[in-house]
Amino acid sequence: MKISGSVALVTGANRGLGAAFAQALLDRGARTVYAAARNPATITDTNLTPIELDVTDPAAVAAAAERCGDVDLLVNNAGISRSGSSDPDSARAEMDTNYFGTLSMSRAFAPVLARNGGGALVNVLSVLSFITLPQVSGYAASKAAAWSLTNALRLELKEQGTHVLGVHAGYIDTDMAAHVTGPKITPAEVVAQTLDALETGAYEVLADAISRQSKAGLSGELERLYPALAAGS
Repeated sequence: MKISGSVALVTGANRGLGAAFAQALLDRGARTVYAAARNPATITDTNLTPIELDVTDPAAVAAAAERCGDVDLLVNNAGISRSGSSDPDSARAEMDTNYFGTLSMSRAFAPVLARNGGGALVNVLSVLSFITLPQVSGYAASKAAAWSLTNALRLELKEQGTHVLGVHAGYIDTDMAAHVTGPKITPAEVVAQTLDALETGAYEVLADAISRQSKAGLSGELERLYPALAAGS
């Protein structure tokens, strides 16, 4: 996938990682960048093409696919996080956006990508695709589901020439992680690794140390992922 000259659509493009994706795509020579947000008025860069989009609304997704028929790069970035693990409504909202929203966008735009030569599809996932904690179990479940979906899409869309890339990171320095005091990776770092990976044909980005360690630990004992288990606490 060559970024220069591409036509991209980024969901959740009004702030944080999505805004960083939109800007970097422009900087790397994308011909058109559709910046999708629930409120397109929040897209203020005149070099972007704002579109109104709620990824949980099937009609809105279908309308976006109809309008943006020249897209050859889709970045499924839109996501939400709700605190707590015991509230079914919060878990349902996370699954609706993070999993079903990604599924809906991927299904709607797969034919668009095929018509435009295959192109690429990027799903923004998380280190919590691999591990979980009680306070983020709903979010982690939605990202684990999206990771599984990403792996399935990679096989399903290979025949039409669409490259599928999954992106995993721990805490990113955005509003979603504003409450976190520990180490964070910048949106620019995640985006740079992602766009580089697209151009080299990689299938997965493990953007930081915790993502690399957690993915490697999946083949080991649970105690390696969760030291508290080994300590008996």
